[in-house]
Amino acid sequence: MSNSDAGRRPALTVAGLIAVASTVAVVVVSGPGSGHAATDHAATEHAHSAAVPVRTSKAIRFHDGMRKLWEDHITWTRLAIVSFAAGLPDFDPTAARLLRNQTDIGNAVKPYYGRKAGKRLTALLKEHIAGAVELLKTAKAGDDAGFAPAKDAWYRNGREIARFLSRANPRFLPFARINRLMRGHLDETLDEAAHRLGGDFETDIRDYERIHHHILRMADAISSGIIRQFRRRFR
Repeated sequence: MSNSDAGRRPALTVAGLIAVASTVAVVVVSGPGSGHAATDHAATEHAHSAAVPVRTSKAIRFHDGMRKLWEDHITWTRLAIVSFAAGLPDFDPTAARLLRNQTDIGNAVKPYYGRKAGKRLTALLKEHIAGAVELLKTAKAGDDAGFAPAKDAWYRNGREIARFLSRANPRFLPFARINRLMRGHLDETLDEAAHRLGGDFETDIRDYERIHHHILRMADAISSGIIRQFRRRFR
């Protein structure tokens, strides 16, 4: 995806993306997980102290390293969204840095699941990024016909990422849990993109705060699951 594409004026509006994000917001507020939003900060603080099941220096380094990787994921995703929405000339190098993060995440699991699995996770995550770019393209261009299948493909890839992680660690990363976390990440990123493209910058900033708290929970779930699965490796 080139920056020239990113800088095109939308033919229609981003109403489709905003409508989807609004639906997501209603589900988040009214659904069974509504209490999470009000307690994000407290939950994150608790997770930081309690999510490391083995309190050794190796375990803590792995826990903190996994947090850093996923924080990079949401940070570079946000910067790519901002650049894309504004048609900035830094979109291509920003997107390249974001893709490098997906390689870093895949490399982080290679010592436990092997090189093949690490490369597979990287490939799935790069598909996740490509899908996000496709969503942005269709939304900014006002391509309602293209938006729906792009959204479906993006969420399908999210389920594949959750399924990969669960199959690698079914005891400590059950599919229902990791899929719920991944789905939340997609929902929140969709909100962020909709509000940025729609020019609602104050809400967009609040979206990022929510994304940050959520991704730390997700990173902690992954790291604690791996530490429990390979307990002897973290002594």
